[in-house]
Amino acid sequence: MTSTMRAVVISENGGPEVLTRAQISTPSRQGSEVLVRVVAAGVNPFDVEARNGLAGRCGSPELPAVLGCDFSGVVVQSPYAAHPLRPGQEVYGVASVPRAAGTYAEYVSVPALQVTRKPKSLSHVEAAGVPLAALTAWGVVVDVAKAHDGQRILIHAGAGGVGHFAVQFAAYFGAHVVTTGSTRNSSWLRQLGAAQVVDYTAQRFEAEVEAVDVVIDLVADPDVARRSLQVIRPGGLLIHVPVTDTTGLAEEAESAGVRFTDYAMAPDATCLAVIARLLDSGDVSVYVDDVYDLDDVADAHRLLERGHTRGKLVVKIAED
Repeated sequence: MTSTMRAVVISENGGPEVLTRAQISTPSRQGSEVLVRVVAAGVNPFDVEARNGLAGRCGSPELPAVLGCDFSGVVVQSPYAAHPLRPGQEVYGVASVPRAAGTYAEYVSVPALQVTRKPKSLSHVEAAGVPLAALTAWGVVVDVAKAHDGQRILIHAGAGGVGHFAVQFAAYFGAHVVTTGSTRNSSWLRQLGAAQVVDYTAQRFEAEVEAVDVVIDLVADPDVARRSLQVIRPGGLLIHVPVTDTTGLAEEAESAGVRFTDYAMAPDATCLAVIARLLDSGDVSVYVDDVYDLDDVADAHRLLERGHTRGKLVVKIAED
């Protein structure tokens, strides 16, 4: 290790152009943290919102800041000699952004409860696309919606980062999964477990979907959430995930006889370990749409902002 490292930082909020290459101090491990050499980092919508200074309830980092939540890499330092995560072990997890520096860098120091062993069957690039999206999907599908046999769940934007995990988790636990997606993703979404795919480019989902128990809204458009109230059975549940203004939505849901909640992901190494086993068994898969070098992370942000990516975008920082 050296005292400095390569990173991409933002010194002001704004467009992708504010993401700039820098040489900054290598983080020092503290307390129960694990210091990890980052091989690859995931790119998420939260990164874009934080870059713009619009992360709202999820919090924006103090500037200058290193963005990036997901990582896959190799342990460099452990909290103590007998810790389960030893130097040299391959791990993946979620950084403490916005409280601490993120993963668009060569090293990151994270609480041990936010990192676990990487899925053996995945490369670092593939594993870096998992943590935040999969934990969010697990939270809304398993913890909140409590997916089970016979339940009907509509998942908006099923082909996205969170969406493609949500479709798989809901189907794995026996739910009848309906999802919205484009024409090009229709057959792929069915392979992931969707029983019905509504092509949002040609159809209004509220005209095509029979009553569902739960809607998981992953689209940053309040109009989609409000239209979703039309297809939820009385007493059903609307879960809104994106960091967007939901003023009045809870009241509208109540008037429609529907429960409403937003959602915020909680980093959880125990849950990540369960997800790793599902990935290694082949019951769940991750799709990486494109891979970028660290110097090109701004291009990844531009593509993510345009929308309609399939699965995840990943930044490769070092060789495996």
